[in-house]
Amino acid sequence: MRFFILDDDINVIRILKKIINDKELGTVVGEAKEGEKGIQAIRTTVPDIVLVDLLMPGIDGLRVVKQLKEEYPDIEFVMISQVSSKNMVEKAYRYGVEYYIYKPINAIEVEVIIRKVIERIEINRTILKMQEIFNNKPENELARLEGHCEQCINNTLIELGIISEKGSEEIIKVAKYVMKKGINLNNTTIRELCKHYTENPKSMEQRMRRAISIAMTNIANLGIEDYMNEIFIKYSNSLFGFEQVRREMEYVRGKVDKGGSANIKKFLIGLITFCEHLNN
Repeated sequence: MRFFILDDDINVIRILKKIINDKELGTVVGEAKEGEKGIQAIRTTVPDIVLVDLLMPGIDGLRVVKQLKEEYPDIEFVMISQVSSKNMVEKAYRYGVEYYIYKPINAIEVEVIIRKVIERIEINRTILKMQEIFNNKPENELARLEGHCEQCINNTLIELGIISEKGSEEIIKVAKYVMKKGINLNNTTIRELCKHYTENPKSMEQRMRRAISIAMTNIANLGIEDYMNEIFIKYSNSLFGFEQVRREMEYVRGKVDKGGSANIKKFLIGLITFCEHLNN
């Protein structure tokens, strides 16, 4: 990911650059200490994520966000400020800020929030790419394409050891539906998606979550047996997030009382990503 940092405090800029570099979150493509110069530089670099201070000389952070969000709707903005006014925070979100970080800077908080923003961007890009794949195919090829998507998903569930589990069929249905319709998973819930297939979406969501949890346990066991296992390497981060798999491994070993948490949206976007080769 490409970052731009806009803050009138050079020490804050240095801290944020260090966090981004040390945690390998991406590349800082530019920085500025004034709003007007920041706007001009952002127009030139067009970064993926802008970390912007609220209070700056001249044009403040809110005006920067409002102006640039209208020009570049795909840029994600994270606001950083000492101001904790509820009205100010609400205005920031209304103008297009994705997250709000309070000063003084907490490195862990910054990393967590940036990773959330990165995940959001990746979800949007993957869904858009799959939507383009479907939209660019003539009608007579759509059935074949959908069949290939389903086979790709089936193969993944087989490798995860859950193809026969309750919930696997529903995972396939929802993943295909999201791909075909180009649905932005950030703007809906799993339960809303399940409503297209059942009058009891809560139960369907629970079955999907249980199946994904079983898949995580299977992957964790593979990692315990062989950390370099091909399937473990392939799926541990792409479908679950390695941190959650690591927690599950610790749980299986009996070292902690609670295992990893299954994230259905992350799992679905991982499945969809594996189907991107269909455009080749």
